[in-house]
Amino acid sequence: MQYHLNGYTFGDPSVAPAAPDHMRYDAGLPDTVDVLVVGTGPAGAVLTAQLAQFPELSIATVDRRAEPLARGHADGVACRTVEMFEAFGLADTLVREALWVNETAFWSVENPGDGITRTGLVQDVADGLSEFPHVIVNQARMQELLFDVAAKSPSRFEVDYGWQYVSQSIDESQEYPVEVTVEATAEEHIGTTRTLRAKYVVGCDGARSAVRESIGRQLHGDVQNHAWGVMDVLLVTDFPDIRKKAVISSEAGSIILIPREGGYLVRLYVDLGAVPEGDTEFRKRVTVEQITESANKILDPYSIEVRDVAWWSIYEVGQRIADGFDNLNDDARGDNQPRIFITGDACHTHSAKAGQGMNVSMQDTFNLGWKLAAVLRGQARPELLHTYSEERKVTAQELIDYDIRWSKMVGSRDADQPVTPDEVEEQFVRGGQFTAGLATRYTPEFSALTGPDTHQDLASGFAIGTRFHSAPVIRVADAKPLQLGHVHAADGRWRIYLFADENGLAEGSAVANWCTRMTADPASAVSRFTPEGTDMDSLFDVYAVTQQTHHDVDINAVPALVQPSKGKFGLTDYEKVFSAEQTNGMLLGNIPGVEATKDIYDLREIDRARGAVVIVRPDQYIGHVLPLDEFEAFDEYFAKFLTS
Repeated sequence: MQYHLNGYTFGDPSVAPAAPDHMRYDAGLPDTVDVLVVGTGPAGAVLTAQLAQFPELSIATVDRRAEPLARGHADGVACRTVEMFEAFGLADTLVREALWVNETAFWSVENPGDGITRTGLVQDVADGLSEFPHVIVNQARMQELLFDVAAKSPSRFEVDYGWQYVSQSIDESQEYPVEVTVEATAEEHIGTTRTLRAKYVVGCDGARSAVRESIGRQLHGDVQNHAWGVMDVLLVTDFPDIRKKAVISSEAGSIILIPREGGYLVRLYVDLGAVPEGDTEFRKRVTVEQITESANKILDPYSIEVRDVAWWSIYEVGQRIADGFDNLNDDARGDNQPRIFITGDACHTHSAKAGQGMNVSMQDTFNLGWKLAAVLRGQARPELLHTYSEERKVTAQELIDYDIRWSKMVGSRDADQPVTPDEVEEQFVRGGQFTAGLATRYTPEFSALTGPDTHQDLASGFAIGTRFHSAPVIRVADAKPLQLGHVHAADGRWRIYLFADENGLAEGSAVANWCTRMTADPASAVSRFTPEGTDMDSLFDVYAVTQQTHHDVDINAVPALVQPSKGKFGLTDYEKVFSAEQTNGMLLGNIPGVEATKDIYDLREIDRARGAVVIVRPDQYIGHVLPLDEFEAFDEYFAKFLTS
């Protein structure tokens, strides 16, 4: 963490200095906002935390609830989501408080009538997938952490609870084209309505989204008429894997068992079987006692005794996806820009079995947030906003397809051909990258932000269109071992990694020539698009990684672009140059042993002789891989959507 840039500060460094001209209002909802965020679930929390980093923007987040969520709902946090939380400075808190899912146990009936036995144990996250584990944390706590980031941001942002979205209309002739009507739900003002105008509206308001309905979008897909009960409970049991994630199948049904944070709480997803078609009263008839009874039948010869219920609910399995993720149909795009977006459960719903609902929802708005900020701040053309729907619709459909397969695997007692325990375990292992949140890939076919793979061989381990896969390095200036990917703050900047060839960083090297060209040539992307009067790294955050040991790097010979002068005092930023030397077995995060015995060039298959330029988007996905001497392709990539 860097601070003291513009003078000595004291107190908690995670609390940013309040912007003197920030847009926070103190007298209730404003008349106009740049972005209205509807809903404070996982998607709304990420979007709010992201947009709050830009105090020059006016943002309002509303929710029909009168107060923050306190319990229940989603809990599984994929590795990819923890990586995203690192960008907000929250990963350390998250992994400290969370339960780590290290193993998944599989239980089934091998001999009819004998009850369940353990049939397998699988490492939950394969070695090398991420430096972070799969963890379990209450959704309410996840949202609390994100809104705390917003409150500590320069914007000093706060949520407006007690307002529900009613309707909207769009008039492109207005500076704030979207007129929104909201209605008070708080008891003291219930029924009161307000109108406000916004440049953009983002619906993060769940499966029954009023925002989705207002733009005429519909969910399409199937409901499987199969019910599950879910309950967070404190219990006493003789089941031996109560503190492991477990997939349990018997003649009586299935259970997915998720141990919760804190050492005692347990979540049980209990198979309740088929629901008669058209039976709308099923949910009302089921009690928590019936769910417990079903669980005990499935667990035989083991049992549970529930001592306290923190939260419980019933849901039916179904997979549905919206016919569009914004208010524009494809034939209406052209020069038009979307004004209203839907995210998370508002545009894709599915079962909880794959543990992806909260994770994919947060990735939706992590994708959208930086794009909205870039357009509103004048850094990018409005066409950039089309890429949200293009990219996330593909990801959502992949989630739906996976969820259909996995739901059938773990809830198969009503199927014509029930699957075997071995098939369930094999499917779990095959889907490991997906459930870790690492299967998303933005391809050139669906994303204008993804470059061609012409030079992919320069860094084969940084696949274009995938998330930047971090690896350990040594920071040259202070010899600190760290994860390279952890420099990705959620601040809307592009990360540019210059992986040096065998000549290192000295004058005349490929890296030095690249830096000189980008700063000296006014036509270069760095010179052209960096806002005038701002720090050199205000838009392009450039880093260099060398094959030299950190002792062999002359700190005074490092190119200025990767050791820039910043702030009102022109202080030098020494934290942008890294050595790829091995970390001598130091454990960073939960890096498997192999990660500490190879350097980043070997781990990510970077060409040592030629080096590489790796362009990483503000949401941590790789946009392009280029040679160190390919200047025009670098400039052309950014000229497609940035503005000067």
